[in-house]
Amino acid sequence: MQVIEQWLGLLPISMFRYEFMIHAFLAVLLIAPLFALLGTMAVNNKMAFFSDALGHSAFTGIGIGVLLGLDQPLFSMLAFGILLSLWITRVKSANLASSDTIISVFSSAAMALGIVILSGNGGFAKYSSYLVGDILTVHHQDLLLLFVVLIAVYVLWRQIYNRLLLLSINRSLAASRGVNVVLLENIFVVMVAVAVMVSIRAIGILMINSLLILPAAAARNITYSARRYHWVTTAFGLGSALAGLVISYYANTSAGATMVLAAAVLFLITYPIGKRMK
Repeated sequence: MQVIEQWLGLLPISMFRYEFMIHAFLAVLLIAPLFALLGTMAVNNKMAFFSDALGHSAFTGIGIGVLLGLDQPLFSMLAFGILLSLWITRVKSANLASSDTIISVFSSAAMALGIVILSGNGGFAKYSSYLVGDILTVHHQDLLLLFVVLIAVYVLWRQIYNRLLLLSINRSLAASRGVNVVLLENIFVVMVAVAVMVSIRAIGILMINSLLILPAAAARNITYSARRYHWVTTAFGLGSALAGLVISYYANTSAGATMVLAAAVLFLITYPIGKRMK
């Protein structure tokens, strides 16, 4: 990683004169493909609210870490995020209420619980930075963790993609073909939970769902095959994230919010194109 940083520092680009901008650039190169991959299936399965609920649950994970006296809240965030994702999936499968209702209940309760825990003794302000995130504060260990998660998700995705695609098309059909739909759903939601939690520090709770969903939604407007859908989503994710980072550097704006706006512009451009194509 340090070799790459040194090579980038030699480029005649002003933003690469600063180490924190190099770290942010590398973080974008890792987060965008990760979110693009998971975002395609999240959009197919109508799980936009699900990833949003996971982002909100980060506050509770942080709060639990504080109560346990952990110096690094990431571990408690990961544990609670994975637990919540499995819990939501289990409750959804009971079909006692609509999916959006169940997810909204869990999302609201998790965020409220986290804020209550962290606001004790007036300590919430210390953790409010997690709301919007700051990709400019990413360090070497964060980049290494993102790289490990990206590789692990891609390897696992290669093994389960066909079954996951069949599940997204028709759950009953997938079960009739011998697919363990419960296990597959759990694997997918855990991947989303891990990706969301390791990226929250860089992107922020309020922005992370948008960056996960918008590139995939924009790509779906203009693609009609699964293979092309993945490639276009990855291109849109990388393009909007890099554009947002560059614009935020020169305009002195929030990097995460600018990246989301760039992705939103892509969606607004592709939406009328998709309507004409159809």
